[in-house]
Amino acid sequence: MSQKSRTDPIASLRHPGFLIYLIGSLLSNTGNQMRTLVVGWEVYERTDAAWSLGLVGLMLAIPVLVLALPAGMAADRYPRKNIIMFAQAGLAVSGLGLAWVSHHDTSLVWLYFWLLATGAFRAIGWPASQAIVSGLVPSRVFPNAAMWRSMAYQTAMIIGPLAGAFVLAKTKVPAIVYVIDASTSVILVLSIAAIRPAPQARHTEPRSWRSLAEGIRFVRSQPLILSTITLDMVAVLFGGVTALLPIYAKDILAVGEPGLGWLKAMQALGAIAMSLLLALRSPIARGGPALLWAVSMFGAATIVFGLSKSYPLSLAALFVAGAADSISVVIRSTLVQLLAPDSMRGRVAAVNTIFIGTSNEIGEFESGIAAQLFGPVLAVAGGGVMTLITVFAVAAIWPQITRLGSLEDLQPAEPVDVVV
Repeated sequence: MSQKSRTDPIASLRHPGFLIYLIGSLLSNTGNQMRTLVVGWEVYERTDAAWSLGLVGLMLAIPVLVLALPAGMAADRYPRKNIIMFAQAGLAVSGLGLAWVSHHDTSLVWLYFWLLATGAFRAIGWPASQAIVSGLVPSRVFPNAAMWRSMAYQTAMIIGPLAGAFVLAKTKVPAIVYVIDASTSVILVLSIAAIRPAPQARHTEPRSWRSLAEGIRFVRSQPLILSTITLDMVAVLFGGVTALLPIYAKDILAVGEPGLGWLKAMQALGAIAMSLLLALRSPIARGGPALLWAVSMFGAATIVFGLSKSYPLSLAALFVAGAADSISVVIRSTLVQLLAPDSMRGRVAAVNTIFIGTSNEIGEFESGIAAQLFGPVLAVAGGGVMTLITVFAVAAIWPQITRLGSLEDLQPAEPVDVVV
């Protein structure tokens, strides 16, 4: 490995295909975050019920549970760029559907229907979106690419909520935001059409349930992947606060739409700050301990936010949570992609999507129901406590994670036959 690849903070950006994909993803994710904020605000304004916010997350999670594994197998069998383009086109149609529902003030049933469609197209595209990066950059700079992907996503999580809150506050017309979201999906379609990934190792086994479950068997055979996915899943499932931010902005902190935008963006600001630090410093030498400390910090910051009645303190807690989460994302995404053989990356990414993608949305559902039953403060703070407990449990169950060293020396692992 050259010294340049170890110290160059923009090593992955020197590859044009990855840069184009990164910019298109940044714009698409910005639109997605605008839509997420406005949907939550519109639903809470129309219902004034915490459970209705949880239902938003459930509509996005159900398709992932059903479609992620078939989508992962498709990502290993068919060109990944074509799958991504199809999914983004579907997301554009779903955004226009949300705009129609909002503009005509029709029943929330139709809004939930288009959210279900949004979840379906996201589930179709997610495994291919994660796996395609390995065809855009060489493996030696993949940790750098993972860092930049995380930074771009977190940048979208800053710009999106602030832009969405600004448009909503100025126009009071959520439909405008949904149209913007649809437009950014079209931009990503054009970006994907312009890139040429390296030829992927195609999965050629006959279609079967065994082939479909191969990603699950592989993940089960890899303690490093399984432990890191479990950590992130529980942290997001119980420690996430995203779904309840409209309640905090409106009822607890009383900061309105502009304040909601900053609450939504603050975790991303923390993640951006940490991503810049990771880009400029030498590579993480002890990935396992760094991951455990990062998830612990995420849980502690979540507890502080849940108990806080101070807007500045709440912003600071979210900033720390975002910084900690950035470390976790970089380590997990690097492990998932580099330990998986190329012919299995789509299916392994699908398993990762089920664990992490659904935990985001099911976590929102869990938060909404818990807040309805116990109040938002106990729901959030209790989730932080669960995250801390999980860190100790994972370290005890999978001690291999405590011995994980440098991420740059990882090599694809050989699948191990595991009885399912």
